[in-house]
Order: sequence, then C-alpha cells, then structure tokens
Amino acid sequence: MRWLLFALLVAAAVWMFAAVVWRRIGYMKLGAPAVFERHRPGGLARKTAKDGALQDSVGSEPGSGIKESRWRGRSVRRGGKTGIGREMFGHRRLLNDWRSGTMHLVYFYGFIMLQFGAVDLIWKGLNGGEALPIPFYGPFSWLQEVTVFLVLLAVVYGGYRRYGEQLARLKKGWKPSIVLWFIGGLMLSILLSLSFERLGAAPVVEARYAPISGPVSELLGHLVSRGSPLAHAWFEAFWWLHLVILLSFLVYVPQSKHFHLITAPVNIWFRRNTPPGRLAPLDLENEEAESFGVGKVEQFTQKQLLDLYACVECGRCTNVCPASSTGKLLSPMHLIVKLRDHLTEKGASITSKSPWLPGSLIWQGAEPAAHAMGSVMPDWGSHGDEAEPLAAYKTNIAPTMDVQKAGWAKHAGAKAEDLELIGDVMTEDELWACTTCRNCEEQCPVGNEHVDKIIDMRRYLVLMEGRLPADGQRALQNIERQSNPWGLPRAERAAWIEECYSRTGIRVDTMAERKQRGEKLPSLLIWAGSMGAYDTRSRKVLFDVIRLLKHAGIDFATLGNEEKSSGDTARRIGNELLFQELCRENIATLGKYGIRHIVTVCPHTFNTFKNEYPDFGLSPGVLVEHHTELLARLVAERRLKTRFAVEERVTVHDSCYLGRYNGTYEAPRSVLRSIPGINVREMERSGPQGMCCGAGGGLMWMEEHSGTRVNYARTAQALEVKPSVISSACPYCLTMMEDGLRFLSADEEVEARDVAELLAESVFGR
Repeated sequence: MRWLLFALLVAAAVWMFAAVVWRRIGYMKLGAPAVFERHRPGGLARKTAKDGALQDSVGSEPGSGIKESRWRGRSVRRGGKTGIGREMFGHRRLLNDWRSGTMHLVYFYGFIMLQFGAVDLIWKGLNGGEALPIPFYGPFSWLQEVTVFLVLLAVVYGGYRRYGEQLARLKKGWKPSIVLWFIGGLMLSILLSLSFERLGAAPVVEARYAPISGPVSELLGHLVSRGSPLAHAWFEAFWWLHLVILLSFLVYVPQSKHFHLITAPVNIWFRRNTPPGRLAPLDLENEEAESFGVGKVEQFTQKQLLDLYACVECGRCTNVCPASSTGKLLSPMHLIVKLRDHLTEKGASITSKSPWLPGSLIWQGAEPAAHAMGSVMPDWGSHGDEAEPLAAYKTNIAPTMDVQKAGWAKHAGAKAEDLELIGDVMTEDELWACTTCRNCEEQCPVGNEHVDKIIDMRRYLVLMEGRLPADGQRALQNIERQSNPWGLPRAERAAWIEECYSRTGIRVDTMAERKQRGEKLPSLLIWAGSMGAYDTRSRKVLFDVIRLLKHAGIDFATLGNEEKSSGDTARRIGNELLFQELCRENIATLGKYGIRHIVTVCPHTFNTFKNEYPDFGLSPGVLVEHHTELLARLVAERRLKTRFAVEERVTVHDSCYLGRYNGTYEAPRSVLRSIPGINVREMERSGPQGMCCGAGGGLMWMEEHSGTRVNYARTAQALEVKPSVISSACPYCLTMMEDGLRFLSADEEVEARDVAELLAESVFGR
C-alpha cells in the first residue's frame, strides 16, 4: 500500500508538472521563429583588433598601451557557452547585490545538495528506515544537515529582506511568500523526519554526524519516548508531509515565477551573440509582411517569449531603471510580468489549454477574466529627507512599484484575445519613458532583454499607426527633411568648418575637396554628427578633438554637407524606414571615398556605425572609434603630452552607449588620469552601475511629463561627491549635465566638460 500510494502521488505530480511545462512551451511556440545569430547576416562577422585584422591610421592596434578596463568583462555580453558558467554557477549578476546574491547561492547549491538527501529520505521511508547503500554515509548525512540549516537561515533572511527591510524592488503579499513557506516547510520536514528517526530503536548514523537532528531529537525525547510507536508515527507523518510538499513544489514551480529554475539556463544559453543592444533589422521590402514591429504578443520571437518565463521578479531591473527611479510609469520588471501574464492568458485561449493544474480540473466553468492595465500614473510627491537640498531629486522606485501593482489587475469578463497589447497591456506612457540605457539588462540574472521589446512595440506604433509624442514626431520630420533634429538648414551642416578655422586656425578639409584637388584621401574621417555640426556647445568639444589630432600629426578630413544624420534617433524612436534610408545613404558616401577609419564624438553614432551599419553593407574592414579611445591611445603612445596641470576634482558620468553598449569605461578614465592635477572621484553609481542621463532612446528630443527629470536626478548624484567638474564623453550627456547644473543652481561652482576639453587644456594650456 505504501509503494502504491507513493507511486500514485509521484505519477500525478510528474504528469501535472510535464503538462504545465508543455502547455507553456505551446504558448511560446505561438511566437515568430527565433534566429540565433552567431555572426552578422551575410557573413559580415567582424574580426577584432586582436586578430590583427584592423589597423588604424595612427599605425598601432586599437587599445595598445591602454589598460584593459576592470569593468569590461562585466559589461559586454555574449551568448552561447561563453560566460554561462559564470552566470549560472557563479551568480555574477546576482552578486551585484552581495547579500541577496549570497542568499541565492545558498538556495542554489543547497537544493542541488539536498536532491541527494531527498533520495536518501525517500529510500528510508520506503525501505523500513534502511539507509542508502553509499560510501561515507556519515559525512554525507552531516553535510545534508548543515545544508538544511543554512537553507533555513536563508529562508529567514529572505523573509527579512522582503518584509523587514521592505526593499522597494521586491513584491509584497501572500503570493511572493509562497516559496518561502514551501522551502521552509521542506527544510523543517527533513529535520523533523531525521529527528524522529533518531528516536527510533537504532539511529542510522552516529551522533557526531547529526549536528542538527541530534540536539533536536534530544529535545523531542522529553515528549516522545525513544523507540516508541509514537516516535515512529511522527516519523511517518513528517516523511509523508515532506513528500507532499516536495511534489506540490514540483507542480507549483512551472506555474509561478520559479519556472526560471528551468527556463533561465535555456534563456542564458540562447541569448544574443551579437553586440549588446544591437537591434534586429526589419525587412521592409517583404511584401508578404502584414505589419512591422510588434502589435500582438505572438509577434514577438519565441526567444523573446522565453524571456517572459525566465523572469525571477527580483526587481533588480526596475531598481536601476532611470524611468522607474524618477517617477515614470515604466518598470522593466512589470514589463516582463505583464507580457508574461498576457501571453499565458492569450495562449490558453488560443490553444484551449489551461495554464493551471490542478486548478483547471476544478474551475472548468469559471467566468473569463484577463489582466489589463488600468489608467494610473505614479504620484512622485516629496520623499527622502526634506532637510537635504537635493532630496527631491533622489531616485525612488516606490511610486512606480505601487501604481504598477494597483494598475495591473484581472477584469471580470475580459478576454485576453480582445485586449490590445499596446494600450491594454503596455501603455504608451511606458513605452516612451524608456531611455534604452540597458541598465535593466545588465542587472538581469537570467539574461532577459527588455529594450528590444520596447523598440519593437515603438516600431509598430510609429510604422503602422503613426502614433508617437508630438515632439518626437517633430524631431523625426526634421531629420527626414533636413537631416538634423532641429530642422536647421541642411546646407549649413558644414558651417562648423569655418568657425573651427576662425577659433583654432585649423582648416579642416572635406573628402570632396581633397578628391577634387587630386590629393591622397586620408584614411581617418572625423564624423561631426548633428550635435557637433549644429550645437554650439558640442562644437567646442569637436574643435578640441580636432586640435588634439592635428597636434598629434594625424591626417584627417570630414564629409561636410555630405554627412547626414546617423539615424540612431530615428531607429530608437521606432522609425526603422527612415533609419534604413539614412544608413544606406551614409554607407554609399563612405564607400565613395574608401573610408577605412571613422572617429566620432557621439557614442550614439559610434554604436550605430560600429554595431548596426554592418547589417546594411558597411564593410567589416572599417574601424569605428569613439574619440576617447583614440585620444587614450595617443596619450599612451606619448603623441599627446599632458604638460599643464588641471587642478580639478572630476567625477565621471559614463555614457550608456559608450559603456554598457560597447564596454568602453577605461578610455575616458585613462585620459583623465594622465592629466596632472586631476583628482577623479567616482560616483556611487559609476561604470556598469552608472545611471543614464535621460537622453537616450530619442528622449533627447522629448519632454518628460511625470516625476522628476532623469538628468536632474543624475546631476544630484554627481554633486554628492562634491566635484568641480562633471566629465562626460557624449554631447547628449554634456547637454543634460549642464541643464541639470543650471536647474540645481550649481553651475557657478561646478562645470560640465568633455574629456577632450580637459585633455586639450592640459596639452595646450588655457
């Protein structure tokens, strides 16, 4: 009878587990087939400078003489087998928060260890208390008990973190507590089973191998006589309780966020192997395509849908999101959770397979209900210590967490297949709040990719429905008509060349002028970009870069009026059509002059050229560099000598598109460290942990309508280290920092300056 009941329970649990997993796989299969790239389409796999394939015009390999960044390995991700060990078994991202990471390490390795203990305990119950016939059984038992105790401590600490410390990123309520009760119940049932087992006639192991159950059995011995039928009955009760909890947990796992135990390793294995944040191109010439972008959940790829079931709901993504932190509606964690709930409900409707077992066996005729997002917005209000001057600009995710919890709810009578993905599930306010900084992706322990989903939905809004904020629409129209976001005359794009000559005495030739004179074309092209060409403040940075390159003896030219917008803004806003037009026109121009080396002062242009233009025909032999990379190399080679001291306390604001997208954190810092007098003071959030300035994703050209402005919050973080200069390496960041300093009335004591400006001061003097 014991064996029969055991077999029935196990068979029922395994069947329900398999059925639930299979049904969710069926929901994911509703998505578009995923393409797992190991190289660029058309065989355009870029070789690195290490391979010796790319040599720059200066005559040395990029990066030579520059220390490898201590952050580089943490910032640039690759898929497949590379790094999967560190992610899965080393908990690299989880250990960004060492307390939670350590707790999760105990859970992870504890459960691996305790699977063997579970087999031993089940074997004992089925075979009259006989131990597993394995060598070193005593040390094995000791290790099992210590592991159980450590996992119990982790459960208590997990409860404290969630309900004692009240971490804002962690959900509260009965649902998130279930797993604590499951794990705690499993551990207690093991300990009590072993303790009552020791009260039997003949303990299986010596007392020295029972560090936990031994003392507990001594205490229980005051209540239950050793060797009595009652002691055996209690062992039986806790043995069966352990089995029921274990099998219930097995069934519960795929129906909860703990499905990540199964899906996370698969998700990490199949994550992108292309540069981080590179957007997949749309085939706009596909005449069979009914729509572009994602307007329905099943239009995501199967890999994107796998992301949804891999989510741990740990809140690390939301905790670092600049939108969530400054009172916007967007929360990356809730983005994934809402899409997952919607997929589950819509998948169940399409496949007629209930996602819940054994619930579907009980509530067959329940009235339909589906989750939808209510009309809510965070109440930023006041928070923090009001006595602090910058308290109103401190980051705080609590308002966003609260309204997401209140807004996402089931509506009786609602059918998932009738809901609009954009509007009923994800609101437009959420989609347009994303700065595409990818901090969420860098923090995610299971490899989820949030930004591409947001861009795919933006693409649908822009390309299929023409819906986007008015200021974003205006920027796109200006780019289309005049190739710059302000709508300034296209013919004035080269006006900076004359101003550069009047200010520096350096005449910058265009490629067309060199070609017309029959001179040899330089291999290095300075790409001014829209900011460098039109923005007065950014021109100063461009001029200093030109002065430094000229001083180093480097031959270069520019495109002048032949240069167009790189298309980064258009692509991040969602207008893929405009981006591809600009991209192909720019590639044709570069090809006309045989350009082999491009240097740009804008990280957004740098990222687009380096990582996205090759998809559309840019030769993999073209080296694309950011100006800080080139300047750092010139300083290391002593071609630029820092002669004058610059007495400044400098804190570094990292550009997301330079750092998180391309792993370049060290180059700006190596330049600053080379300048005598500079004292670098890192912000609490710097490097890979740095916070966005708020200008990415096209938001440079759009207004923020809720909470506080992201750049005010970031500027306030910089001011905490009491700098005299906030240094950046991006014209967008420079603009946002200067605006923040003016707003916070700190612009008289603190300046925002580009790395190149500080280097130029040290090389040339004031």
